[in-house]
Amino acid sequence: MAHAHTPDANHYFVPHSSRWPFLGSIGLFTTMIGIASWLNEVSWGKPVFFVGLAMMVGVLYGWFGDVVRESVRGNYNKQVDVSFRMGMIWFIFSEVMFFAAFFGALFYARQFALPWLGGDGDGVMTNSLLWPEFSAAWPSSGPGQVGGHFQTIPAWGLPLLNTLILLTSGVTVTLAHHALKGAHRKALLVWLGLTVALGCLFLFFQAEEYIHAYKELNLTLGSGIYGSTFFMLTGFHGAHVTLGTIMLAVIWFRCLKGHFSKDNHFAFEAVAWYWHFVDVVWLGLFLFVYVL
Repeated sequence: MAHAHTPDANHYFVPHSSRWPFLGSIGLFTTMIGIASWLNEVSWGKPVFFVGLAMMVGVLYGWFGDVVRESVRGNYNKQVDVSFRMGMIWFIFSEVMFFAAFFGALFYARQFALPWLGGDGDGVMTNSLLWPEFSAAWPSSGPGQVGGHFQTIPAWGLPLLNTLILLTSGVTVTLAHHALKGAHRKALLVWLGLTVALGCLFLFFQAEEYIHAYKELNLTLGSGIYGSTFFMLTGFHGAHVTLGTIMLAVIWFRCLKGHFSKDNHFAFEAVAWYWHFVDVVWLGLFLFVYVL
């Protein structure tokens, strides 16, 4: 167990000026420029993206390393703990809005844009003149069959398996939390390690799914509105699972070093909150992208 002094209840810890926000903004800007250019087939987009990604990894390692060291030293009291909780709540809320926008795009395309292009209401003239053979049936690659004919991924194969994997991981991280609150260190490491393994397994199967979609189903990012919304939603969710799995692995190593106690473990709780959020988003994806 790591040793730390008792924080002053009347002292709200304020760190010294930090270089990490400035460096993080540069890294994030570089990453976004790189990936946007890469998707638009600019030759330098791919290397710029990986340079920006490496910068972000370095910033996060340094920044969170400072926070961990401050926590282990006992610099944080209850007031700081409340601030961390509020910050995590707002962060997850912003992620909810992020995915709400993407689900909204899917809903608009299916319920409004597609029927209009198919000739419903005022779109009848547009359809008959420009796309007389267009069928307003989902899944659609849009007028002109952008990207060519494709097949969809059956919901009851890998998507169902991944759903069961994520639901199971939600159970294991909850069991790990109960083990931590009960001061059962061995059980904590086992259940949390299993959660990390399930996250990696989910990502493995999602990679298999993407390879199958590109190579055998002709389902790509260029497959019209269906392809773009499918990969936008599942891809960003996969990125969140990747981030969550890394966070869980870091927490596992911190648990191994004895950084948490049954009464003081908000970092664990924050990652558990995030992981449950990832689970809930996947349930929405499974229903609205794969099943319906």
